[in-house]
Parts: sequence; C-alpha cells; structure tokens
Amino acid sequence: MIEVVQFSTAEPVAVRPAGPANQQAPRIAIAIPAYNEERFIGSVVIQALCYTPEVVVIDDGSADGTTFIAEQAGARVLRHGVNKGKSEAVNTALAWAREQAIDILVFIDGDGQHEAGEIETLLVPIRAGLADMVIGSRFLSVHSSIPRYRQVGQHLFTTITNLASNQPVSDSQSGFRAFSRQAIAVLRFTGTGLSVESEMQFQAKEHQLVIAEVPISVIYAEKAKRNPVGHGLQILSNLVQLVSQHRPLAFFGLQGLLLLGAGAGMALVTVDIFSTTHVLAMGYALLAVLLLILGILTLFVGLILHAIGLFFHDLKKTVHNDRAFRRTP
Repeated sequence: MIEVVQFSTAEPVAVRPAGPANQQAPRIAIAIPAYNEERFIGSVVIQALCYTPEVVVIDDGSADGTTFIAEQAGARVLRHGVNKGKSEAVNTALAWAREQAIDILVFIDGDGQHEAGEIETLLVPIRAGLADMVIGSRFLSVHSSIPRYRQVGQHLFTTITNLASNQPVSDSQSGFRAFSRQAIAVLRFTGTGLSVESEMQFQAKEHQLVIAEVPISVIYAEKAKRNPVGHGLQILSNLVQLVSQHRPLAFFGLQGLLLLGAGAGMALVTVDIFSTTHVLAMGYALLAVLLLILGILTLFVGLILHAIGLFFHDLKKTVHNDRAFRRTP
C-alpha cells in the first residue's frame, strides 16, 4: 500500500512506518546538483555544511567556476565532463550515496532559492521512520512570494503528474527533497532531466515508497535563467513522455478514443451528406476511415504496451522474490 502524507513538525501524522528505524545516528549527506551556479554555490555549500560534513556538489558540465568555488567552500565535487541534464546529476548523487552507505540523502538546488535552515524539517519524517521520500512543498502552510507565471506552471505540472502517477502531492516540481536508504537503493532515473522530480513520483509508486510533504519557503530574487515559455514546454514534453512510458493504456487509450470519436463524427457527416444529396462525399468518407483505423491501431498500441509493462513488472517481482528466497538461510 502506498501512502502520501502531509507532514508537519508541529503536528506529526501517524502513518505506516516505511521500515525499521535506524538505532544508530543516521549518516546524512547533502547533494547539490549545479550547472553554472558560481554566483550561489559557495553560500549554499557553506550553509549545508552546518548540518553535515558530507556535502557533495554534482557539477553537470558547468562552463564557469562552479567546481572551483564549491571545492573552496568545502564540498566534494563530482563533475560531468559535459552537461547531461538533472536526471543524470541526480543519478550520480544516488550512486555516490549507495557507495558511501548514506542513510539519508538530501537534495537542494544550487541556485540559492531554498533555505538551508529548513533541511532539518525534511529530515524529521525519515528519521521517525514515517517516509522514504520527503518533498519540501512550496504550497503548504508557508507562503512565499512566487511569481504568478511560475505558480501557474507549477500547479499545471503537479496536476498532470498527480493524475498520471496516481500519487497526490501538492508540489511535484520541488527540487528540495530527502530520501531514505531504501529509496536511495532503488531509485534510478532515465529522463532528460527537466522532469526528474515528476519521475520520482512514478518510481515511488513502482517501488512502494512512502511519500511525505513538509512546508518550505522559497526565494525568487533572480530572474529565471531559461526562457519560462520554452522551459515550460520542455517540461510538458518530458511529462508527456513519462506518461506514455508509465501509463501507456491511459495515454494511448485516450488518444485512440478521441480518434475513434472523430472518425465516427466524420462518418455521420458523410452519411448525412449522402442522405441529402445522394452523392458519396469521398473526401469525408476517406477521412472517416483513416481516423477510425488510426483510433483502433492506437488503442491496440496502448493495450500491447500495457500488457508488456505488466509482464516485466511481474518478471521483476519474481526475480526479486527468487533472490530473497535464495538469501534466506
């Protein structure tokens, strides 16, 4: 069973524990994906070091002084030779956390928009054994000055992600997150990067991870580095790709039904014209046939991909259970 809870440090929410609580003090690390963030990365690293000595910056092919400043500030830097996108930066951080046996990994953006003082808030649900993934939400009890156009885009992408993943959260696009050791062990992302936060919701459902949200503030003191319209369209495109991969029946099924509906409408128009004029409107008739065929094919694509997805899901579960059985003495 998957649970998504909104967690408040003032009023704890009783939920099913995500796993047995670690009896020893957990080993905590903070990961900062960064791309050309020389203006802010130093201060973000210094603030993060107040919470743990294990701060790692993933420099995703920056062309400025991001790596040098991060190292001078006291962080360990894992550098990509070229810009690979945020998904790969997150994957690099997760791989490093697995190698280092990190118990809790916190992600914070390198642009200074997040308050490092709120890291402790993200840690509470995981430390209590109440969640595997904690999202710092900008839309709970803390109200920040967020530009209107950003709010519209963030709510739109959250709605699409929630509907597609069946995981209701209030802020699917927040990059301020914390992950338990269980989540660190299973999460691996394949997207281009702009929708990695949305992909986290799909994978949380796949791996039966418990999600919690805590309120955070955010600072938008600088203009957006990317064109908001172009950036939004890229995220939307990646979201569509995610939905097609994880919910093929819904994605292709809806398109198939729309095509069938359009084809049926054109067929009715063709029949109406013929009944009135006794002349077959070949253009309308051919278009109706084409739409009906495309609709049927699209529906079958959705059904086939859905069946393949179920097959691989069951196969993965069988392999996992087999390995667990073999490890049992």
